[in-house]
Amino acid sequence: MKRLVIIGLVMCATMTGWAQGFKNPVLPGFHADPSVCRVGDDFYLVNSTFQYFPGVPVFHSKDLVNWEQVGNCLTRPSQVDLKNTDGNSGIYAPTIRYNNGRFYMVTTVFPSRRHFYVWTDNPAGEWSEPIVIDFAIGSCDPTLYFEDGKCYFLWKEGDIKICEIDVETGKQLGEIHHLGVGLGGRYPEGPHIYKKDDYYYLLLAEGGTEHGHHVNILRSKSLFGPYEPNPANPILSHFNMKMQNSQIQGLGHADLVQAPDSSWWMICLGYRTSGYLQHVMGRETMLAPVTWEKGGWPVVNGDGTLQTDMKCPTLPFVPMAKDPVREEFDFVKRNAPKDSYHSLGLPMGWMSLCNPDYTRYSLTERKGYLRLRSTTTDLSKIASPTFVARRQTELNFSSTALFDLSHLSEGMQAGITAYAAPLNHYDVVAEKRNGQIYIKSNVRLGQTNHSEKEFALKGTHAWLRITSDKDFYYMLASSDGLHFVELAKMEYRFLSTETIGGFTGVMLGLFAQSNHANDNGYVDIDWFEYQ
Repeated sequence: MKRLVIIGLVMCATMTGWAQGFKNPVLPGFHADPSVCRVGDDFYLVNSTFQYFPGVPVFHSKDLVNWEQVGNCLTRPSQVDLKNTDGNSGIYAPTIRYNNGRFYMVTTVFPSRRHFYVWTDNPAGEWSEPIVIDFAIGSCDPTLYFEDGKCYFLWKEGDIKICEIDVETGKQLGEIHHLGVGLGGRYPEGPHIYKKDDYYYLLLAEGGTEHGHHVNILRSKSLFGPYEPNPANPILSHFNMKMQNSQIQGLGHADLVQAPDSSWWMICLGYRTSGYLQHVMGRETMLAPVTWEKGGWPVVNGDGTLQTDMKCPTLPFVPMAKDPVREEFDFVKRNAPKDSYHSLGLPMGWMSLCNPDYTRYSLTERKGYLRLRSTTTDLSKIASPTFVARRQTELNFSSTALFDLSHLSEGMQAGITAYAAPLNHYDVVAEKRNGQIYIKSNVRLGQTNHSEKEFALKGTHAWLRITSDKDFYYMLASSDGLHFVELAKMEYRFLSTETIGGFTGVMLGLFAQSNHANDNGYVDIDWFEYQ
């Protein structure tokens, strides 16, 4: 009997997460500019998506550590125009807030620098058409702050500004107040306001979203200032001697949230470096505990740093559904209109570039297969190729897809890619030439396009694979799924943000393209495996 009780206690501990600590990042891979809000016992989080569509994923959690994507804020072309956007453009720095039964997501689209917000009463469903802010153009990083039935719009335009708006229309109601220019670091951005113990706290990032990124906080007795800085700023930074050898760098763009047990937490972005301070997976979502005594200043994780292995008390763990190792491409039926990306039935987390042509993708024409129809827009163009991708989430990985190439037309290509930007991607390509299917590598580095090796495929099925050991990406292929030929290997650094710029990370994608307009060829993909 005693043994049974002990076993029961162990099982309960496993189910409720009595174990302490967690691993950063809590959302690995390209999950930049996180913002979080709490409604009851539930947390909701959003990230920037830049040129990718659908825009702004919505994640749900019960414990801030385990997250599951439940939707997207921007799923319809009518909500956002992403034509001809790249990794320096598109959707920047969203903020999610909840007020009076509604969720709001406010953001900026580049290069127009237009602010807008959408709302919903169900964050896992479709969101509204955009409500445009028409009095503030040429700025970024907006947020909303609600108090006493009023809504305030807060943004950066040279300095940090705030004014009251009509939340139903986005129209300006009050005068614009200037809250300052930060504390002298470059690119003050990402402002958020919180009220605690009769103080208004202004949180913002400075230093640029690179190695010198950090988080400062100020406070005031008045919403409109003046705001006085915390003497202990920055409250979060790895731009110092202590953390110079940490794999995690570039911490910043943070948001604060209070849990149901009254504990405080900070989510922020950061990135894991490979080699000498270079990163390929984009900026990721990190988590740290916050001590915030009454009338005092918030202290992040004791010393303003965080670790990969966090040894601290947590909320009781509530596991969420994980992405499968193998995606079988079964159609996922959702309550979504036909013009919504979710109507394609792709699993959450898969995205396309710019505003995709839905007619080139199908999960229903052949059950259990993803069908891609080719277009003359290839991967190296700033446009919308036939392309779907998921994030690279670890430095060491293997990704494989099984292609049925029976319906490739002459001159058509299909394959798998490690895609960082239009002019920076590593591909394994199947191409039909003179009636024969060839498998080859393709390395795109700026203006250089190079194929290292190719072979003639026997049959019409090919297993195409890209792997990484953190130092190199390897391009491989097989005609039987057992024996793989290495076609090329390339250094990770040519896909790194430090080398090519931009704000996104490497995506592992599937594509189809052709040299001929009105090409009727297509490719069927049986499964995609990532581990």
